[in-house]
Amino acid sequence: MMGKPHVLLTNDDGIDSLFLRAIAEALEAEFEVFIAAPAVEQSWIGRAMSRRASVSVEAVAGFPGPAWAVGGTPTDCVNLALDHLLGDLPDIVVSGINIGHNASLPLLYSSGTVAGALEGANWGLPALAVSQQIAPDAFERVTAGRGALPPEHEPSLREAAVQSARYALNLCGTGNPDLHVHNLNFPMPLTTETAWVRTVPARVRLPGLYDPSENGGYLFRFAQGEEAAGGPMTDRRALATGKTSLSILNFSALGASKSQ
Repeated sequence: MMGKPHVLLTNDDGIDSLFLRAIAEALEAEFEVFIAAPAVEQSWIGRAMSRRASVSVEAVAGFPGPAWAVGGTPTDCVNLALDHLLGDLPDIVVSGINIGHNASLPLLYSSGTVAGALEGANWGLPALAVSQQIAPDAFERVTAGRGALPPEHEPSLREAAVQSARYALNLCGTGNPDLHVHNLNFPMPLTTETAWVRTVPARVRLPGLYDPSENGGYLFRFAQGEEAAGGPMTDRRALATGKTSLSILNFSALGASKSQ
């Protein structure tokens, strides 16, 4: 490749997320960075696309490269960017860093972060989804603060961004004919010494996810569900033991690939 490779970066937490900015700045050291991210948070949206609504696109300043706030889903962001906003296809699509982990099959199929990477894979591009575990008591503060992070968590986020950029660079030039998405989940805390392990998505059955609300409707509430014991190392088990999880998801086989 002549010059720096090009990366398209998206997420599902929105253009204002500090986690997006952290990885954008880390990627800048090795890549020409282009960003197309949702104008507002689009978590738990999966691979939804804006079928009937007109999708707005607005240029945003202050990033290490051209950036656009897209009035749609992560899949909209990547599809529009690849077809209309970038002059040429990038060398890789990276989605994240997600606020909180994307580990276990139910989360993978619901995740806008994974879906953004999957759209890149659908174009034959190397695709990386990145998520950062965060303590439950900090999650609401982080999301309410548009990505503001407790100071004690900042070193882990910076390290996750650096390690993600390094891994993304290694994926460039590999091609992606089989809809592979490399799904990285970093634990909290994370250091340069934290071990990486190859994993498969945990098979988890989630319970009911809605509670009655005061107006007679129902409101979503997150639940972890329970993972069956035994079997190969899973993404959830890796995080629980303080390790970084790498699962290579093979969407052409509707499952998780054990090898590239």
